[in-house]
Amino acid sequence: MAKNKSNYEYVCKECGEAFSKWSGKCNVCGAWSSLEERIIENKSNKRGLGAPNLEGTSQPLNSIQCQENQRLSTGNSEFDRTLGGGLAPGSLILIGGDPGIGKSTLVLQTLATMSAANVKTLYVSGEESAVQVKIRSERLMLSGSDMLLMCETNLEKVLTEAKRIQPKILVIDSIQTIYKTELAGTPGSVTQLRECTLELMIFAKNTGCITILVGHVTKDGQIAGPRILEHMVDTVAYFEGDRNHQYRILRTIKNRFGATDEIGVFEMTSKGLEAVENPSKVFLQNSEEPLPGSVVSCTLEGTRALLFETQALVSQTNYAVPQRVAAGIDPKRLTIILALLEKFASIRIGSSDVFASIAGGLKVNDAGTDLALALAIASNVLTIPIPKQSLVIGELGLSGEVRSVNLLEWRIKEAMRLGFREILIPASGKIPKISSELKITKVANIQDAISWLKNSIK
Repeated sequence: MAKNKSNYEYVCKECGEAFSKWSGKCNVCGAWSSLEERIIENKSNKRGLGAPNLEGTSQPLNSIQCQENQRLSTGNSEFDRTLGGGLAPGSLILIGGDPGIGKSTLVLQTLATMSAANVKTLYVSGEESAVQVKIRSERLMLSGSDMLLMCETNLEKVLTEAKRIQPKILVIDSIQTIYKTELAGTPGSVTQLRECTLELMIFAKNTGCITILVGHVTKDGQIAGPRILEHMVDTVAYFEGDRNHQYRILRTIKNRFGATDEIGVFEMTSKGLEAVENPSKVFLQNSEEPLPGSVVSCTLEGTRALLFETQALVSQTNYAVPQRVAAGIDPKRLTIILALLEKFASIRIGSSDVFASIAGGLKVNDAGTDLALALAIASNVLTIPIPKQSLVIGELGLSGEVRSVNLLEWRIKEAMRLGFREILIPASGKIPKISSELKITKVANIQDAISWLKNSIK
């Protein structure tokens, strides 16, 4: 018997948009082969326990009381910085990252700290049993915490328990394991993710409960499921870094309560994640003598000026086509800078392999670090080390000129704080009031920068 086509729809796996007919390409997000056939949901179903909906009455803006002073500190300075100053009441936060990078460790440590400060918390684990969570808490030395634990994947039961105990902080680990019984599809499907997140959002806004969702990521590093999750939540934070190394970076890409692109730096230890108070020292070399091909520069991550080390290696190629390998650096920027060195600085590297990276696993997408990369390559080719305690800042134009960068004063102040003695900046840059012990050198183009490098050995 033929099925009734009126009972089916086609839903995009990427954006969650529904269509009445199948097509090879989604007309909303442009994804190919992403439409899946689904049974049309019964629209008469009552909304779950997240109801009632948000208030529908209007009110004057000047009559609304601001709750900024009611933010809760997590007890972790780096986590607070990432969130924009702490946890805002009624906020919905999504934390994503690769498996084993520290998502569950961070939320478990946060809840234990908050619980010790007499804040009622509820940790909902959909992936681990109570015994498994207990073992992990013992490893983190948190087994004595009186935080509340619930191992459940049914959203109705989770919200019923949350309404009963009325926690100030609710953690769902992870959102891909939660489901609603009246909806079709398995946990983690487009429909289940969208509806479960909506129910949790309504619950958070109505009760003022701070809700943290832990999310899985796909192979390309995106939150698993439709991107609609990122539009529904208030804050989206991603864990970056290699899980085989001890340092982790928590980066916000959306924040309704603070600056975007803010980062928090953590170190994974045997006792869990610990805040790194001075991350610039983490990404700087420890060697006493400067080495050719290593240059220190400064980038801005939200409200933080962060110093890091750019490294370059140039060697004769053994292949027909030279390799261009970049780690933590945009490969297109590397190609442009190599062309500028060939054109304006007469540094011949067309037949050489070029490898460039950011030490410590940091990813930098800041045009103000172009000059540092160019000098790192030139330093390795000419076998001339950059002078010790020197910092390089500047953006390179396609005519070889060194362009000014934004918030130059912040970068210089961070370098002064860490004891740098000489800074190479664009000729058009405005110099703040500085210490007499700091030497400022201005360069107008890439030729001037190479001349400064060659003169540094005299």
